[in-house]
Amino acid sequence: YQRRVHGDRILMEAQAKHDTKFVRGVGTKAVHSGQYVDPTTGSILPPIYVSSTYEVYADEAPKYIYGRLGNPTRTVFEEGLAALEKGKYCIATSSGLSACSLILHTLKPGDHVISSDDVYGGTNVYLKDIAGPKESLNVSMIDLRDLKLLAETIKDTTKLIFIESPTNPTLKVLDIAAIAKICHEKKIIVVVDNTFLSPILQNPLDLGADIVMHSCTKYIGGHSDLIMGAIITSNDDIYGTLKKASVYLGCCPGPFDCFLATRGLKTMPLRVKKSAKTALKLAEILTKHPKIEKCIYPGLSDHPGHELMKKQAKGFGGMITLTLKGTAAQANTFYKALTLFGHAVSLGGVESLVSIPVMVTHKFVPLAEREKLGITDTTVRLSIGIEDFEDLRDDLLAALSGIQIKDNSLTSFCKKKKKKKKKYYALI
Repeated sequence: YQRRVHGDRILMEAQAKHDTKFVRGVGTKAVHSGQYVDPTTGSILPPIYVSSTYEVYADEAPKYIYGRLGNPTRTVFEEGLAALEKGKYCIATSSGLSACSLILHTLKPGDHVISSDDVYGGTNVYLKDIAGPKESLNVSMIDLRDLKLLAETIKDTTKLIFIESPTNPTLKVLDIAAIAKICHEKKIIVVVDNTFLSPILQNPLDLGADIVMHSCTKYIGGHSDLIMGAIITSNDDIYGTLKKASVYLGCCPGPFDCFLATRGLKTMPLRVKKSAKTALKLAEILTKHPKIEKCIYPGLSDHPGHELMKKQAKGFGGMITLTLKGTAAQANTFYKALTLFGHAVSLGGVESLVSIPVMVTHKFVPLAEREKLGITDTTVRLSIGIEDFEDLRDDLLAALSGIQIKDNSLTSFCKKKKKKKKKYYALI
């Protein structure tokens, strides 16, 4: 017992010595928040605690009792992410969808939920096929760029609004502060899925959100080697409700995943900024390509949400969505021809990825709904990694060159580019 009390005391002292609440730089916070020097060995990294249970005595209130309730390795991650999102609390979960379902499990049957109409396909299916019919929640999915429509959709039973900004995959930009203001007048909880931008580029709590959630599998983990989620809030009551639900729903991640996610936090500023920088340069080329019907990227000045994005975020992210000219077969030709892009779902890793949403993430979203959202058979989503811009550019242009489309603009485009005498334009 004395050994245990002494161990708790020296651990808390070690954690207190590494207090980073006065640190301002996001890169410094990413490296140091939640970290401490191990008091028993002097290790500059906290160890991975794999124990499922902990010593407990009748006359003490220990910080850790059982792995589902809490784990020291998980705590390190939670404190680190909370600092980056400028929140007071963080709850790590076993996946991004488990974070979403955990939040909705705090509602009662008959409660009304409003969501962006354009969200991750898994969220769409969960809201419509599970939360609605199975858990008796009333769900409305609308275009949240229309604030008048939002006000008209709110009911007396509306308890929560779920936002993605930018949305997945059409990259609509929503006015988080304006939505939060409307909702808070009605005492509605505002939840923002911040996966696409990460806490490096956007902090929804500063914009009025009550809860921020992440699929940590993406930019936070950053290496495509873990499945994990997280919820961040500064509201004491909301945290208490969510923490209790997380304990008894059992959606906690394991210590190794928490260790990997903590490692990801430390390099996230470098990775996110690099991918965003490269994405902008690629989008500026792709938007002018004659075989592309539409290039959607919030960093382009003609994007409808460009100015709003500049106001509420610190960057435009690493995601680009293309609508190719031609047919599904030609989109698939482009997809298969890419060599540096991994042909896979997910995003936010060090490696660039390409996916066709109708084949994977939005496969189970009804056709009529996809068409309404502008998600077609030739919609292609790109997640830009940290590879060199020149290599990704050449790979994309080479893949586009393999698409056969009858278009008179191709001739003039190629002639125009040849005048610049750059080798990579020969790939068009």
